[in-house]
Amino acid sequence: MKKERVTLLFFILLLCSFRSNAQIDSTSALKIDSLFTKWNIPNHPGGAVAVMSANKIIFSKAYGLASLEYLVPNSTGTIFNTGSVSKQFTAMGIVRLEEQGKLSFDDDIRKYVVELPDFGETITIRHLLHHTSGLRSLHALFRLAGWRNDDSRTNKDLNRFILKQKELNFKPGSEFLYCNTGYMLMVNIIEQVTGEPFKDWMKKNIFDELDMPQTYVEDKYSRVVANNATSYYGRDKFERAVEYWGYVGSGNMHSTTGDLLTWLSNFNTPKIGWESSFKKMLTVDALNDGKVNNYAFGVIVDEHLGSKRIQHGGAIGGFRAFVASYPDDNLNIVVLTNFSAGNPGGKSDQIADIILGGKAFVQSQPEEIKSIDLSNEDLKKFEGSFWNNRQKYSRKIYLRNDTLRYSRSAVNESPLVPIKENEFKMLNASNILKVEFEGDKMIVSSNSLSPAIFDKVKDKELKEQELSEYAGKFYSVEVESTYTISVDKGQMSIYHPRHGAFPLKVLYPDILSGWPIGIIQIKRNSNNRVLGILISNGRVRNAWFEKQSGNKSRK
Repeated sequence: MKKERVTLLFFILLLCSFRSNAQIDSTSALKIDSLFTKWNIPNHPGGAVAVMSANKIIFSKAYGLASLEYLVPNSTGTIFNTGSVSKQFTAMGIVRLEEQGKLSFDDDIRKYVVELPDFGETITIRHLLHHTSGLRSLHALFRLAGWRNDDSRTNKDLNRFILKQKELNFKPGSEFLYCNTGYMLMVNIIEQVTGEPFKDWMKKNIFDELDMPQTYVEDKYSRVVANNATSYYGRDKFERAVEYWGYVGSGNMHSTTGDLLTWLSNFNTPKIGWESSFKKMLTVDALNDGKVNNYAFGVIVDEHLGSKRIQHGGAIGGFRAFVASYPDDNLNIVVLTNFSAGNPGGKSDQIADIILGGKAFVQSQPEEIKSIDLSNEDLKKFEGSFWNNRQKYSRKIYLRNDTLRYSRSAVNESPLVPIKENEFKMLNASNILKVEFEGDKMIVSSNSLSPAIFDKVKDKELKEQELSEYAGKFYSVEVESTYTISVDKGQMSIYHPRHGAFPLKVLYPDILSGWPIGIIQIKRNSNNRVLGILISNGRVRNAWFEKQSGNKSRK
């Protein structure tokens, strides 16, 4: 009898764990649950998942452990760091102040951050919101300065470094490049306008107003807050992610699946008085050349399964998060995890497919390509290596099996189909891309993306004497840091006192690469003497390091 009662109690608890407040068929519920089976094995981190349909929670369940050290399980009320999901809340803070007439999206940010350098270009709040400011991004900038991944970093640290910058990555509005710096500077703007600490103002004016009691901005990572998950790196074997994240605005907002569902529901049924605010959050503005940028105000507006979707992911330490709203379908999904291999975005897509998979939608048909015949002799004229100096990457064009090929790497290439004598369509690409050759330039473009322009470069193996010209110490006032390039028996290395030494390789003459530094471009004067190097590592481009006189590093 006792065993039967225990079995019955377990069955009741299992049903309750779904907390279904609206209808979902048992087959769909089991399919969703099965997506997270691996999260629920013993001694494994996991997360929490919640789904809302027609403003009712239809699925809510937790998996795995919130703490591997103390074997504490995750619950549906566990609090997780949401990483960059935080950005949409910072954006909403700006929107609410704009609606109160306290600022304009098109204000020059130097109106509020007066100490910011004058880069010779106007950067607006709108640029910050859309990641089109051209500012160098937090983590990439700090890495160049010698900061390791687990070094503590705060808004004060960024404010100190941003004052030293001399250049932008690109002209504001000309390009989208994800930039944590922009969202951290919006903290400065909100505090300047309101006269209150960011975290306090956000609690009173956003989280409390929208009935999100478990959500808060965390600017002190060592603070003890009950019911917070611990995060871990790994897939099968785990190590605890050391916490170092003391910055806010771009990340480090903590929340629960329930609070985030409440937030997402406003995209289809906004709270009274918030209608225009959530509508403005979906503002998308074209780039300077008229091309599309689907990053709105802290959220990405796209399509999935033929439905409009509003989404964003987040990652910090071992935490991973993904939230998605399908406003036309009245569907909202939140997936939060406390381990780095959790893949919440992929899980969210699978959940949407389970719920919306039966929805009929028209899939666009591939464009019919009218090709022309070109001889192998004609095709070979386009072979070569090409360098994109703006975005710092290379592509190789070569002929194989009577087909010209666009190579990204040894295992990633696309065939090129000729449609004109010097114009091709690229197959097996995510977008319909056109490739044109004009003299020594290659231009890759599409209807929606800004063109990528490549210059043809020569492959050449450098002799040791030529390599020795790269040796020396190079200093940057922008990151207050020195890198030393050495050459020994034909092998190059670069050294930083905090990163140590790591090998460099020559991509092309005067263009080097090495992990984790990125791309190094050698700058010379009219007499061919090396003046310094430009370092680019993704979200920092062309950081100038001047060669120090009177030194030459060669072992």
